Amino acid sequence: MTFNQQLTSPANPSSAKASLFALLHRTGQSRTEQSDKTTPISAAKPNQRNLAWTIAPNLLVSFKYAWAGVCYAFATQRNFRIHTGVAVLAVSLGLFLQVSAVEMAVVGLTCALVMVLELLNTALESVVDLTVQKAYHELAKIAKDCAAGAVLIAAIAAIFVASLILLPPLYQFLKLIVDN
Repeated sequence: MTFNQQLTSPANPSSAKASLFALLHRTGQSRTEQSDKTTPISAAKPNQRNLAWTIAPNLLVSFKYAWAGVCYAFATQRNFRIHTGVAVLAVSLGLFLQVSAVEMAVVGLTCALVMVLELLNTALESVVDLTVQKAYHELAKIAKDCAAGAVLIAAIAAIFVASLILLPPLYQFLKLIVDN
């Protein structure tokens, strides 16, 4: 029975849903089996993720999936590692200089914003790559460039904010050292 026949079949709705789900599931399996990039769970490479067909059964597993995404980005994305290093440096410098809690919150939130946008950029690039595969498409380029531009603007804003907050106390600290 074809997909159109299943949709127009006068059978009861629950069997139509079940057969549609079975058809979609079989289609997904056949594409998965034909794909060269998909590997069984036991044969997965360290930075290669398996396809996710189920929803997390509990909150702990959901957090595990989220942490896996962060680890994947850290392991595979150079810019995410750079943003992480700069964030650790900015927060450490803020703690060392004993800036106020509100200022630390602003620095931390701007750093987190850049890292969140980098994660979204990585996700969007993955979806675009999955969609266009090895073909070039101008809209795919636009989507990727815009996502990267969003990260760039957030990173520039974070540097601006961190400079306004951290440079005056750093200047005072360095002046104190030089004067002694």
